[in-house]
Amino acid sequence: MLERMGEFFDARLEGYEEHQLTSIAHAREFYPFTAGCLPQTGEPEVLDLGCGTGLELGYYYRKVPAARVTGVDLARGMLAALRKRFPDKPLTLIEGSYFDVPLGERAFDAAVSVESLHHFTKEEKIPLYERVLTALRPGGYFILTDYFAASEEEEISRRAELIRLKREQGVPEGWFCHFDTPLTVEHEREALLAAGFASAEILKSWGATHTLKALK
Repeated sequence: MLERMGEFFDARLEGYEEHQLTSIAHAREFYPFTAGCLPQTGEPEVLDLGCGTGLELGYYYRKVPAARVTGVDLARGMLAALRKRFPDKPLTLIEGSYFDVPLGERAFDAAVSVESLHHFTKEEKIPLYERVLTALRPGGYFILTDYFAASEEEEISRRAELIRLKREQGVPEGWFCHFDTPLTVEHEREALLAAGFASAEILKSWGATHTLKALK
């Protein structure tokens, strides 16, 4: 059965980090790599979309302990675990959908998202990326680490299966369900460029997982 996104992750809070690090190929490489792509000096303001329990932030704070992070996530339990994990950090945590909550204007030096955005279509992502772009300061950038479909056929097939399951199970319109529907990496780049980013390059790849950097 399909589950609502926030409820899915809160129900799996215990053991979540171990699962992420041991069940996803190369996770112990791409989390620290992502942290190393964020601003490395001073007190940078960073927006984390789908922050979860802050796996990438654990690596990031070791490098930049004075970083000021705003995390957005649907899962209340995940946010509580993140706050407990870093009680001494200037964290701003927002419970809600990053499609809906205000992100501000020129508020951040960088934005990041890890293993979160592979549930949405190109058409859904473009307006989000426009808002992320607006939220970044001049010279800012967005780091996206996620897994991607190997082909357009896989992308289409996964989306069609989600639509079928939603119809079959009577899922209400507007629900964010936990079901992976990754884009191809080229379609992801197209979404970032369509949103107005000046460039979107692949920094590193681990099989189906890629880290992209999109410059304002």
